[in-house]
Amino acid sequence: MNRLEQPKTIIVIFGATGDLAKRKLFPSIYNLYKKGNLSEDFAVVGVARRELSSEEFRNDVEESITEFNKETEVLETFSNHFYYQACDVTNSSCYLEIKVLLEKLDEQYNTEGNRIFYLAMAPEFFGTIAEYLKKEGLTSTTGFSRLVIEKPFGHNLPSAQQLNDQIRQAFNENQIYRIDHYLGKEMVQNIEVIRFANAIFEPLWNNRYIANVQITSSEVLGVEDRGRYYETSGALRDMLQNHLMQMVALLAMEPPIKLTTDEIRSEKIKVLRALRPVSEDEVHGYFVRGQYGKGMVDGKEVIGYREENNVDDNSNTETFVAGKLLIDNFRWAGVPFYIRTGKRMSAKSTKIVVQFKDIPMNLYYSKGEMAQTPNLLVINIQPDEGITLHLNAKKSGQNIQTTPVKLDFCNNCVDGINTPEAYEKLLYDCMRGDATNFTHWDEVALSWSFVDPISNVWETQMATNFPNYHSGSMGPKEADQLLAEDSFIWWPVTDFDK
Repeated sequence: MNRLEQPKTIIVIFGATGDLAKRKLFPSIYNLYKKGNLSEDFAVVGVARRELSSEEFRNDVEESITEFNKETEVLETFSNHFYYQACDVTNSSCYLEIKVLLEKLDEQYNTEGNRIFYLAMAPEFFGTIAEYLKKEGLTSTTGFSRLVIEKPFGHNLPSAQQLNDQIRQAFNENQIYRIDHYLGKEMVQNIEVIRFANAIFEPLWNNRYIANVQITSSEVLGVEDRGRYYETSGALRDMLQNHLMQMVALLAMEPPIKLTTDEIRSEKIKVLRALRPVSEDEVHGYFVRGQYGKGMVDGKEVIGYREENNVDDNSNTETFVAGKLLIDNFRWAGVPFYIRTGKRMSAKSTKIVVQFKDIPMNLYYSKGEMAQTPNLLVINIQPDEGITLHLNAKKSGQNIQTTPVKLDFCNNCVDGINTPEAYEKLLYDCMRGDATNFTHWDEVALSWSFVDPISNVWETQMATNFPNYHSGSMGPKEADQLLAEDSFIWWPVTDFDK
C-alpha cells in the first residue's frame, strides 16, 4: 500500500453493531490508520437500530479492535474519530439527522464532502437505503459519494436485476462497489502477476499445455449460527456464484492492454461470456451437490446439517458443490475447469491447481514403475499463502528414476507476518477510487445467468440421498466420478506428497 496516499473521507457504516463491522471493518480501518494510510482527516459514523451514545459506540469499537489486534498504541486517538447515529433505515426522518451530522463532520475533519456508505446489513435493505440517501440529499456533496455493498447481490438474475435498477436510481455504476472479499486476498490478486509477469507461464497458459484447472474452497466448519441464511442460499449461491466464478475469470482472462479497472474488468467479462451454458437437462452431467451428515472433525463428533439450528429436518439445501466448467474460446477450448466447495470437509483450504499435460513420450517410464507425476502449479490462497511448482527430478542413486520435487514460495514465511486483511485492502481501494477488485454489474449478471439453471433444477428436485457425505470427508463420491469420467483426479488440498 502507498503510505503517501491518505484519502480524506467519512465512512458511514449501516449495520455498525453487527458482526461484520466488529470482526472485519473496525480492525481494518484501524490497521490503515496505524500504518499511515489514513490521515487525521477522516471520520466513521456508525448507523444501527440500537440506541447508543457515541461514547458507548467508541467503547465497542475499542473492544473489537483489542480482540483482534495486540498493538493498540493509537487506539484512543483513533476511536475519537467514531460517531454514532441510531436509525430505522426504513424511516426517512433519520436520514436528515445523519445528514446534519455528516455536514458537521465534513467541516470538523476537512473531508471535502467525500463520503462512503457501507451497507453491512441484510440485503433486503440495500435498495431502500440507497434511495433514501439520494432522496434526502446525503449524496449531494462537493466530493465523491460511493456505495459499498456486501453479497449476496440478489438470489437469482431477476432479483439481482431488480436490486441493481433500484440502486442505479441513486448511484451510477462507477459509484457502486460490490465487495467480494476473495478479490482482496493477497494470492487471488497475485494470479494476474503470476500469469502476466512470468515468461515461463504465459506462453503455456492455454489448451496446448494445460490439462485441467482445479479450484477448491473447503471449510471445516459447518453452518454454525447461519442456518436461516444458508437455507435460502446453499453453497451454490454462497460460494460459486461469486468467489469461485471470480477466480475462474482471473485464471482464464486474456492479458489486458493496460492495468486499469476498465480493461481488467473487460477481460474478466469476456471469460464469463464464453462460459458454456449448462441447460437444466445437463445439470446432472456437469454438477454434483452434497449435504453433510454426522462425522468426526478434529477428533470430535459433530452433527449433520439437518440437525443444525434453523435448518429444516428434511432440508434440500446443498452444503457442497462440485462442477465442471468449460470456456468456449480459442485459448481454453477443451480444458475443464473443475470447482468444488463445501462445509464440514477434512481441511480448511482455498487452493488452485493448474495441471499441465503429460509430455508426448515418457522416457523414464518402464514396466513395473510408476508413471511420472504431472507438472503442477499450485496457488495456495489460504490458510498458507504461496506458490508451489511441482516438477520431476532424478532420484539419488545409480538408476535413472524420477521423483517429484517442489519449488516453494511462502508469502507468510517471507514476510514474517500475515499479509493485509482482505477487507483492509478493499476499503483502502474504495477510499482511493480504485474499483479493480470490486465486481461490475455485468460480472454479477453473467454469473447469475450461468448459475440460475442449476439452482432451478436443484430447488425443484428433492435430493433423495441427502446427507451424502460425512463430516470430515472431502465430499460425496460423485464428485470424484465427475473427474474420473475425464481420466483426472482431484489433487488433495493437503499432504501433496503422500
